[in-house]
Amino acid sequence: MYPEIEPYDHGLLDVGDGNRVYWEVCGNPDGKPALAIHGGPGSGAGAWWRRYFDPAKYKVVLVDQRNCGRSTPDAAEPDVDLSTNTTAHLISDLEQLRQQLGIAKWLLLGASWGATLGLAYAEQHPEAISEIVLFSVTNTTRREVEWITRDMGRIFPEEWARFRDGVPANERDGNLPLAYSRLLHDPDPAVREKAARDWCDWEDTHVRTHPNWQPDSRYDDPVLRLRLARLVTHYWGHAAWLEEGVLVQEAGKLAGIPGVLIHGRLDISSPADIAWRMAQAWPDAELHLVEQEGHGAGGTGTKELILQALDRFALRS
Repeated sequence: MYPEIEPYDHGLLDVGDGNRVYWEVCGNPDGKPALAIHGGPGSGAGAWWRRYFDPAKYKVVLVDQRNCGRSTPDAAEPDVDLSTNTTAHLISDLEQLRQQLGIAKWLLLGASWGATLGLAYAEQHPEAISEIVLFSVTNTTRREVEWITRDMGRIFPEEWARFRDGVPANERDGNLPLAYSRLLHDPDPAVREKAARDWCDWEDTHVRTHPNWQPDSRYDDPVLRLRLARLVTHYWGHAAWLEEGVLVQEAGKLAGIPGVLIHGRLDISSPADIAWRMAQAWPDAELHLVEQEGHGAGGTGTKELILQALDRFALRS
């Protein structure tokens, strides 16, 4: 990866409804514009995103999506209102920022939830996208949410039973993300903390399917646990407010936009058929399945493919 760099510009974009979205720009002010779209929802745009891009060739924009990272208000605050935090709101935020920064077109780099958001944004605003690079590809369909929150219990039965039993008995056969979301907004801080820990324990379990897996140290932070759990359950409980299968159905809108999809073969909680179906529907996408790697970019194969794609696209006018 490229050396660490610092932003040369940053700010808070007032997107209405009391929300202010943090953004920063780094690299070459005259370089090829690119946007990094973080996962979660709620992970925030860590500094490591900058290191995928050649700083001499790219003008890199990082954004903390609504209610996470350095954006305000923080989803971890007890009384935060998430009703104005939906996929449609995030798409609007990205487009508003692009226009404010005077960017005609930008490359998108996204991962996990960021792949869903990147695809949804690109399909609404294809004229604003030059290329797309996605890894750990998701569409956040109801089927995918069911797979992660129920079917992965076949892989980790004991851990899933604990996860299921974290919600009241009368809610265990229903929408588990929404059941957890209610607990995460309970007036009792002890209830909120237990729900956040139970949720993040399962998050850290269902990705544990590849040889290089390490526990995610982020979950040691109680504030991040609550923030992430609240935002993930909010989005998953509503299947990201997207019509089922719409991202694949409307992939034809991406015709003419070069894309690279990178997915770990051992990413069982987000199975490879998600990326494969998108590649089949998107005329200009190439798919790379990385053997012996799972969710995220922890393995060298995934990192190398991301860097290769971005270096190649840097030369494309």
